[in-house]
Amino acid sequence: MSTTDPLVISLDSSTTATKAIVVDQTGKVLSQGKREITLHSPESAWFEHDPLDWWKSTNEAIHEAVFKLTPAQRGRIVAMAMTHQRESFAPFDEQGRPLRRGILWLDGRASDQILKYGTDAIHELSGKPADITPALYKLIWLKEREPDALRTAHKLTDVHGYLVWNLTGLWTSSVACADSLGLFDIAKQDYDAGLLELAGVQRSQMADLVKPGEYIGQVIPEVREGWGLLQNIAVVGGMGDGQAAGLGAAAVEPDIAYLNLGTAVNSGVLSETYQFGKAYRTLAGGVPDTYVLEILQSSGSYLATWFRQALGNPALGGRPDPELEAAAAQVSAGCGGLFTLPYWQAVQSPWWDPIARGAQVGWRGSHDRAAMYRSILEAIGIEMARNLSWMTEATGVPIRTIRAMGGGTRSPLWRQIMTDTIGIPITACAEEEIAALGAATAAMAHTGVFGDTSIRTAAKQMAKFGDTTEPDEKLHARYQEVAVIQGKLYEALHPVVEEIHQFATKYPNKAEMTVEEA
Repeated sequence: MSTTDPLVISLDSSTTATKAIVVDQTGKVLSQGKREITLHSPESAWFEHDPLDWWKSTNEAIHEAVFKLTPAQRGRIVAMAMTHQRESFAPFDEQGRPLRRGILWLDGRASDQILKYGTDAIHELSGKPADITPALYKLIWLKEREPDALRTAHKLTDVHGYLVWNLTGLWTSSVACADSLGLFDIAKQDYDAGLLELAGVQRSQMADLVKPGEYIGQVIPEVREGWGLLQNIAVVGGMGDGQAAGLGAAAVEPDIAYLNLGTAVNSGVLSETYQFGKAYRTLAGGVPDTYVLEILQSSGSYLATWFRQALGNPALGGRPDPELEAAAAQVSAGCGGLFTLPYWQAVQSPWWDPIARGAQVGWRGSHDRAAMYRSILEAIGIEMARNLSWMTEATGVPIRTIRAMGGGTRSPLWRQIMTDTIGIPITACAEEEIAALGAATAAMAHTGVFGDTSIRTAAKQMAKFGDTTEPDEKLHARYQEVAVIQGKLYEALHPVVEEIHQFATKYPNKAEMTVEEA
């Protein structure tokens, strides 16, 4: 590789932090920067960011990454792209000042609006099931509770649109970013007038749209000079973090799934055509003019971290506990009849139930902390196995291999449990900042260094992989038995869960624990 070959900046603005990397055409990360973002929770199940932190953390993280490079390397940076937490949004005035805090993807304030307005017709139109994640229902909540925030907004946009405004002065988002708000006719990959009306916003208040990898504009001189860069830097359309993770794993063919064992657990496959099904949600793909069929389980490593914080070694503060992992590894598959519904943060695929609650059933005196922990990990895997099975039945395309990323992949125990429950080999991605690498494929494709401007080509060239975990067929068969029993628990418990929801609404827990991702 020549010392004059292009470099690109890629950004991942997530729920807890913003990370910037500088990448070459082989996918090698030359430098990186990171800034934390404060998560606010003013009420039970409400989660917000100050949008000013989105830009401040972005600017500082990029500055840190760029200043770790040599002057010669800085001079090779030619483009940048972004990925970000999806579904999060905020209203802004004409000067780009937020009119309120941003409401995040995991915010659960709109459960009543979901139950009232969520329909199968909206799911099929938007690709998004009635659930806590799409912004649509939180926008309806704002329309009903804070109408001035929407009425007076100059722009209502996702994280990508706000960052692009700070970078270029343009209110522009990517179809693979804005789509997750739930305001699209997903088959057309454009805003839908009826959904905008339901949400209480005008088309003129929304960001303009480009495709992933499409040129938006140049970073304004004031900003890039603050990073120590004198040359023009092109900004191209990015994508949400799920689609970006798929690109970082080169999951750009329909028989390759990505699996993100992060705060939430999600898995997806690329589809060349629009597909609708209740086991998954449909998103605009990171490869232009494609779709991603995505399974979403909101309680992923969040749940493992919650357990370690609430019931683990206090000295570790929720961080990974080797002794707990070792003890859980000694518990037999199925945990001697201890079954978990991992719905601590409601449930997305396949039930899309905003009031669902977590439960453990089957306790005996022989069970201990390790059994409880393992049962939680098993439940997440069994849920994913069931969802993947339903998705492949709908698409007719069997999944050949799974490529995994996220903090959960660092646990050999959890990685093996996921492989055994699903029954498909799982290969770990070598790059830790996989979503940022995925966004980098859009920026690098823009340079034409691979002979074309195809994001699909760039993803195949830039992805890197580690070890592959093979399933244990005997344990997979046992987990299929576990899945049959666990699969009956949701419907069996649902009537009493509705009563619990009513009780908890009347008598909320004012001292809910904040889970810091470890």
